[in-house]
Amino acid sequence: MKHRSILCLLLAFLLLLAACGEPGSEKPEEAAPAGQTAGRYALSEGGEAIVNDVDLSHYAETEDNARVFYEIFVGSFSDSDGDGIGDLRGIIKRFDYLNDGDPASGLSLGVEGIWLTPIYKSPTYHKYDVTDYYAIDPAFGTEDDLRELCDLCEARNVKLILDLPINHTGSQNEWFRSFCDAHKRGDSEDPYYDFYCWSKADEIPSGRHFAPIVGCEDYYECNFDGAMPELNFDNEAVRQAVLDVAKYYLALGVDGFRFDAAKYVYYGDNAGSADFWEWYMAELRAIDPEIYVVAEVWDGDGITDLYYGSMNCFNFTMSQSSGLIADVAKAGNAGQYAVYVESYLNTVQALRPDAMLVPFVSNHDMDRASGFLPSMNGQMQMAANLYILGPGSPFLYYGEEIGMRGSRGSASTDANRRLAMRWGDGDTVADPKGSTYPDQSEVNLAEQLGQDSSLYTYYKRLILIRRANPEIARGEYQAVTVPDSKVGGFVSTWNGSSVLVLHNPSTGTKTVDLAALGLDYTELTAVIGMEDASLEGTTLTLGGQTSVVLR
Repeated sequence: MKHRSILCLLLAFLLLLAACGEPGSEKPEEAAPAGQTAGRYALSEGGEAIVNDVDLSHYAETEDNARVFYEIFVGSFSDSDGDGIGDLRGIIKRFDYLNDGDPASGLSLGVEGIWLTPIYKSPTYHKYDVTDYYAIDPAFGTEDDLRELCDLCEARNVKLILDLPINHTGSQNEWFRSFCDAHKRGDSEDPYYDFYCWSKADEIPSGRHFAPIVGCEDYYECNFDGAMPELNFDNEAVRQAVLDVAKYYLALGVDGFRFDAAKYVYYGDNAGSADFWEWYMAELRAIDPEIYVVAEVWDGDGITDLYYGSMNCFNFTMSQSSGLIADVAKAGNAGQYAVYVESYLNTVQALRPDAMLVPFVSNHDMDRASGFLPSMNGQMQMAANLYILGPGSPFLYYGEEIGMRGSRGSASTDANRRLAMRWGDGDTVADPKGSTYPDQSEVNLAEQLGQDSSLYTYYKRLILIRRANPEIARGEYQAVTVPDSKVGGFVSTWNGSSVLVLHNPSTGTKTVDLAALGLDYTELTAVIGMEDASLEGTTLTLGGQTSVVLR
């Protein structure tokens, strides 16, 4: 049967509720000509874009951790006080943009989780060199602001996780000052004497970086930067100190953490680092069994597997310009991609039954995806389909949904990857200090609001399709390959219900005989991509760079 756009009566009722709004944030206006209809979107008389063909009859409110997360580089997101620096109140102000509490409204991106890069007191714009873990950096706001954000997240069923860099602190941290003072005095009985990793000059291990402690002959370890001394996790007091930090923020209301540089807790010793995280996570799960955590273990699957016994890890094999997602989005083989995902899930779930895939395309440490996956030829859209219409918990980097660009370039600065969000509505947030990237003022949200063909609208609809088919994120995954074709996907079964997701990353239309593949799916419930699709009997006609969901 042909796919047709249907707006169920339930949506009309939900949209009336959405029109009442909610306190604590401001809705962005989606300006467009009243009554205009285009593609799979319709515009109401008020000019508000509504999703009118996503079947919500199977929608279920998310209760687990299989969520779409949105990474916010806090200082670059939204400025509430006019100082040019993004802050917590800016996030609160923009919350309806992220999630307005009504999945059917079509007025928000619909993300279900937020990752904030470090918000603790620090002298740098990036805040990965923490001066005080118990103080919110004044440029970002106050602890009361964080509490308000936590409350708003809870009200909207959005999980909030904080970036927690505990492999190292900043050199201005009082812990490090006390450590240096103890070494200057030669007081080995001081409780801070062994708080950080240190060595005598003639005992420094090869392949690691140390810097002198001013005022004595000892050296401290600093593999990332001289301003980032590394904690000594053989010291029980250090372990307790970093555990207390996490406990503090859990008690305050956050839902979990992203752990920075997780494999470097014991530099060059993955087994030792994995053992630490096993202890650490056992302590945190004793407090909150449903805590959401994800580790940055920037390495291949064989190394990340070492950490999966205690926590999920970002999948770096799938990310960046050289990753699997980009490769398939550029007319690669979606069947081979699905086989990889199935194998990955089988491996990590054997290590821990509730383990999840955590895919992403780029983040604050990488060149932005729009630089290697342009949306004008559909590659960005195809990449988004591949990882958002998939299992686990995908992460979206702020601005990815509007096609923001940013790369280190010849200036070789990560600030170019962390540029100010382009709202296009007068937000005073500015690019971080040290950025040199060319102007991209032509890329902004304001011009994409209410436009059915915009990248922003595409991401909204894609996330809603995923949420409307809960089997996609959390079901038992079985790869599907189509012989002699780059078409591929998976069957996912959850709570006795199953869906079939198929992707055609090539630029030409493909025909798939579902019966020949032993697939009994008769309802085409979602089509998203650069072309269209139809189902006649058991024959699926799938346009190029397009994905479908069938039941």
